[in-house]
Amino acid sequence: MKFNPVTTNTWVPLTIQDESESLLNVISAEKEFVTDEDGNVWIDAISSWWTVIYGHRNPRLISALQNQLQSLDHVMLAGNIHESAENLAQKLLELTNFDFKKVFYSDNGSNAIEIALKLSIQYYQNHPDFKPRSEFIVFSNSYHGDSIGAMNVSGKNYFNRIFSELRFPTREFPAPNCMNCPWGKQTSSCDTECLADLELAIKQNEYAGIVIEPLVFGANGMLFYDKKVLIKLRDLATSTNTLLIFDEVFTGMGKLGEPFAYQKAEVVPDLLILAKGLTGGMLPLAATLVSDFIYKQFLSKDPYKAFFHAHTMTGNALACSVGYTSVSMLQEFGLTLVRELEKKLNLFAVTFQKRMGKSVENVRVMGGIFAFEWKEPVAHDEYLNPIGKQIKNSLLKFHILLRPLGRTIYITPPYTISDSSLEKIFLALETTLLGFLEPEKD
Repeated sequence: MKFNPVTTNTWVPLTIQDESESLLNVISAEKEFVTDEDGNVWIDAISSWWTVIYGHRNPRLISALQNQLQSLDHVMLAGNIHESAENLAQKLLELTNFDFKKVFYSDNGSNAIEIALKLSIQYYQNHPDFKPRSEFIVFSNSYHGDSIGAMNVSGKNYFNRIFSELRFPTREFPAPNCMNCPWGKQTSSCDTECLADLELAIKQNEYAGIVIEPLVFGANGMLFYDKKVLIKLRDLATSTNTLLIFDEVFTGMGKLGEPFAYQKAEVVPDLLILAKGLTGGMLPLAATLVSDFIYKQFLSKDPYKAFFHAHTMTGNALACSVGYTSVSMLQEFGLTLVRELEKKLNLFAVTFQKRMGKSVENVRVMGGIFAFEWKEPVAHDEYLNPIGKQIKNSLLKFHILLRPLGRTIYITPPYTISDSSLEKIFLALETTLLGFLEPEKD
C-alpha cells in the first residue's frame, strides 16, 4: 500500500501535508539498512536522524532490552530509584571523568534543553549572592528543538519564526562560521573577532546562560567552527558568572571521535545535554548533566528551592538499560569505529572533491560527519532550498536515504557501516550531482 501524508492517520512531521508527497513504508531494519513493503533495501546514510549509531536492531542492545524486561519495565522516578537509572548515571559521569555531579533524565533533546534552561534560571533564584537572571545568549544558526523553551534559544528561522510571539528574552548573535569567516581569517590568525559584540554585551548585562552546540552547528547546515570560540566563551562565562550550556544531542556519544565534543575542544561546560545516540536509537532517552556547583544551590529543606520538574517516563528502566549498554559499547569499541570511519570519510572526501571540482564547496569531515555545499544560490530560508529536495529524490533511485539541509548535503552513517555501503553512498552522490551539472558547450 502506498502512503502520502494526507492519507495516513499519522501526522508525519517535517513533511509538507500534500498528496504529492510520497512516504516510504518501512517494515524492517538491520545494520545500516531499512526494508520497505516491496522488499526494497535502502541504506540509511544519516542513521535515522543521527541516532542509530551501532546500526538498526543491534543484537547487544536488543539483549539489554530483553533482559531488563524480565525484572522491571517502568516505575515513576519521583520518590523512587532503580538500578538501571543509577547504573547509567554512574556510567555517564564516568565517561565525563566526573566533570559533572548529577544526571537528570528526560525523553528527548528538547526536554533536556528545557531542563537546562529552568535549572539555570532557578540557580540564580536560589543563589544568595546573585540577582535573578532569565535572559540567554543564543546563536543565529543554532537549533535546539521545537518545544517552547528549546525553540526560544534557537536562532530565529523557518522552524520557529511563526511562533515569535511566544519567545522569551534572548540575545541572538551571529553563529561562528570558520568555513566562511566574515573577517577572512584562518584558524591560525583568528582572534575570535566573531565574538566581539557578544563580549561587549555580556560585560554590560547579566545573562542566565550561553547556549551553543559545540564545534558543529548541526541542523542549520553542519557548520564547523574552531575550539577557540568555545575557549573564549568559557572565559567570558566564568568572568561574568554566566552558565555555559552545551547541547550535545548531535555531537555527543562519540560523533566527533571523543565521547563528547567538549572533551575534543577541552572546554568543560556547566550543563551538558545528551540524547539521540544515547540508546543507539532504540528507545527515547535524554539526559541533562549538571555541575556540582549548580547542584549545591538546590540542596535545601526549603521546598521552594527544590527543582519541581519531571516527565512521566523519566528514567524509564528499559531505556536506561539500553542506554547503559550503548555507553558501554562506545567505551569498548565505538570510539575506535568513529576514528576509523573518519579516516575513510577523509579518503572519500579527497576523491569526491577532485571529481566534483568547483560544483561543491566546503567539503569537510569531522569524526563521523561528512558534509559539503552544492554550489547553488542560498535561499531565503535555506532549509527549504528546493535543491535539497531535488537531490534527496534523485538519490532514491540508488536506494540511498539522505535528508539534505537545503544545499548542504551530509552523511552521518552508523559507526558500524560497511565499506561497501560507504562506496555505494559516494558513488550515488557523485552520479547524482554530475547529472545536475549542465553539459559543457563546445
